[in-house]
Amino acid sequence: MAAKYLELFNEMVSKYEKEFDSFQELHDKYEKDPQKWQDNFNIEGEKIMEIVRLYENRLCGHMENTNNATYSAGLAEKFRNEIRRYLPKLDMIGVVITYEK
Repeated sequence: MAAKYLELFNEMVSKYEKEFDSFQELHDKYEKDPQKWQDNFNIEGEKIMEIVRLYENRLCGHMENTNNATYSAGLAEKFRNEIRRYLPKLDMIGVVITYEK
């Protein structure tokens, strides 16, 4: 049996396959040319982050105010790491880098 975070990850990417596939293309463009794709990446990335947070809350939300808060943080990190395997620039969503001309 797969770990709960993997089950939720698979459910999330299946349910929102179109959104993740579309963002994957943009993510790949952003990796090659961050300056050109930064604005689009942040706008579309925020939609992906809403989905991620929704599933992260399903995974860990009920644990935050219990003795399992440390476990919860670790579980959330495993979940995010699974996403980062496919979207390594996940943590760059919302970051604005100014480029000198």
